[in-house]
Amino acid sequence: MKRLICLLLLSVWSLSSQAGPALQGDVIADLNALQSLLKESQSQEAALAQVIERATAQAERLASGNQSDQWASALYQQLAAGALARQDQHAAAADRLTIARGLNGVDSAQAARWLREEASLRRAAGQRNQAIELLSEWLSNQQDIEAVWQLTRLLAQQERWEEAAVWLEQALNETSELTETQQALALAVFRNAGQGEQALGWLLDGLSAQSDAADWRQAAGLAQQAGQAGVAAGLWEAAWQLEKLPEQQDFWLLIQLHLSGGSPARAAEHLEWALKEGDIVRDESHLRLLANAWRQAKDVEKALNAWHTLALHTQAAADWRAYGQLAYAWGEDGQAKQAFARASSLGDKEAEQWLSSFN
Repeated sequence: MKRLICLLLLSVWSLSSQAGPALQGDVIADLNALQSLLKESQSQEAALAQVIERATAQAERLASGNQSDQWASALYQQLAAGALARQDQHAAAADRLTIARGLNGVDSAQAARWLREEASLRRAAGQRNQAIELLSEWLSNQQDIEAVWQLTRLLAQQERWEEAAVWLEQALNETSELTETQQALALAVFRNAGQGEQALGWLLDGLSAQSDAADWRQAAGLAQQAGQAGVAAGLWEAAWQLEKLPEQQDFWLLIQLHLSGGSPARAAEHLEWALKEGDIVRDESHLRLLANAWRQAKDVEKALNAWHTLALHTQAAADWRAYGQLAYAWGEDGQAKQAFARASSLGDKEAEQWLSSFN
């Protein structure tokens, strides 16, 4: 906001006095005096109130005069806007610039500058829709990348996602390096505008071994949202190999992503390694997950070995029968017969029926 105040102050004479009709000497002197008072006042309420009162009276007195008078009226309104802004009365300050822009004698260039300043005041006042309209008008005739980002953020704050996505595309095309805040805004707009694939592609372009864990997590999450489970699994795998995701919960998500992303063999390999290294407990749930992973991968030898190991561990008739059914389906009749016999001995009636098919 302080930067905006500086703009308001500096533009009164360094920019404005040369842009409009000639002013009378007493008006110039009065404007100079008020501007000096505003500059020196800092945030002193009495001085600011004096500027507002005097500038308002002069602006109203001159508003109905000729072009020169109206130009002076506009400058007085700008001074009042500066003082009001210092009092954090942003909406009232913006109203003064609206009046100034509409007066006869104000050329298009100065009106445009005041429009841009008014947009910033409306934004500071929380009047987002009005700020959006003003920034859109400003950008229809100006190249201003900062304003493009501001407009994108305002549209996002109003949940006008599709409009925000249009302006975001322009912002990305004109920005060589994004700040963290801009990156977060871009991803939010892409996601909410239903452009998950664009967000993912944009994010993948910036991923590297130096990217932090949050970037890898975000990319994998976007891939899932875009329905690209295989890509999500690949991203999580890459991050795991780079030791970006060291937590046990990250390991289990890696397993699930491989299982859902079409790479169950890789999930099984991770499980086997973790069991071998003692990173996970060799219990029923983990052995069953391993057996199902190898079955999903359709690796006959490893799947049957895993199911045999599971059945030995649980000694459950259902597991022996499931092992036998899998062996039978894959033409391993010897293993199937032994498995059904074991299930039958444990009282499984369905296994007895399977076993009879071998007679």
